[in-house]
Amino acid sequence: MKRLFLFLLLVFAVYSAKPYWEEPVSQHVDISFLKPVDEAIENVVTSEPVEKTIHYISSTVNQILQFFITDSKHSTDEVDDVEKPELETPESNQISIHNIQIGTSVDTVMDTLGAPLQTSLNEYGERWSTYHQDYHNFMMISYDEERNVNALYTNDDLIASNIGLRYGAPKATIREVYGEPLTEIRKGANLYLLQDSEEFDLFEVEDLYIYVFYDIHRDDQVTALQLISKELEQQRKRIYADASDALKSGFERQLFDLTNASRVRHGVSPLTWDERVSNTARKHSLDMARNNYFDHENLQGLSPFDRMKADHLSFRSAGENLAYGQSSSIFAHEGLMNSKGHRDNILLDMYSHLGVGVAFNEESQPYYTTNFLLK
Repeated sequence: MKRLFLFLLLVFAVYSAKPYWEEPVSQHVDISFLKPVDEAIENVVTSEPVEKTIHYISSTVNQILQFFITDSKHSTDEVDDVEKPELETPESNQISIHNIQIGTSVDTVMDTLGAPLQTSLNEYGERWSTYHQDYHNFMMISYDEERNVNALYTNDDLIASNIGLRYGAPKATIREVYGEPLTEIRKGANLYLLQDSEEFDLFEVEDLYIYVFYDIHRDDQVTALQLISKELEQQRKRIYADASDALKSGFERQLFDLTNASRVRHGVSPLTWDERVSNTARKHSLDMARNNYFDHENLQGLSPFDRMKADHLSFRSAGENLAYGQSSSIFAHEGLMNSKGHRDNILLDMYSHLGVGVAFNEESQPYYTTNFLLK
């Protein structure tokens, strides 16, 4: 009986001490998954006439790594509420974002929204004009040669239509209205087969392509919308735009803005751009692109935190998201937001700064590296 009592006492003592012997283990959290996938695009020539090429778009490829020090604290500022615009329901089957539609003139946009905060090159060879108020009411607008709107994007509650398409609408409602989404797009002799994904739908309505993105962590609700004129989409003959310094800078800025817009939308304060850590991220993206690998650890065995320290960056906590093969920062970001670990990294309130680095391989496929820091 005495031995049983001593045994139970020992078990109780060990259990009581559990928080102390577990604490050192929990100081460093290393989460890594989704190892490299060799191909993001397969080009298959069929037995039919040689001019017919079918392009298969694969699923997104992402990685995440996090490094937390449990006693690091960062008090983020409370996200202020910003007044939402009064949305007008457009006529017929039209769709508007912040009361702007495809075909709206630049003069009308300027009268409604004023001058953009910035412009950046996108994968269509046009420039996104970016609007937001401290990342509230976030949207991007593109114009054609006649200075009429030919593309729109938002991941905020700015969508208006009279057919049920709105921010937060369930996927079932969208498919009831538009039917089954497209599985392919024909552009001249080329047939583009779309990836089988539950994360977005593509619909063709008259002279418009509608990309509807869903949040799989919120019951497949509409989380973002991209409207592209048919003329602009048909002008784009390749999956990947030609690599350039301007496109690299555009993708970097867009991914930074998309990340902050999502943070604010989920009640977390935006991050500050950090050029030094962006340089660290760029070097890793370029290294992966040149040497044909995809991993947090480079070929010299250095982790993201090793690389940051080698660049003389100081931080209390840090995290890294990687993406590869997505044709734009929009698709990269929406894919990351639908992956639980990446989403947690994006929305973690302890971070204070963000660096983004993009590089292209010889096939113009982009590699995206985002480094989060708590300084």
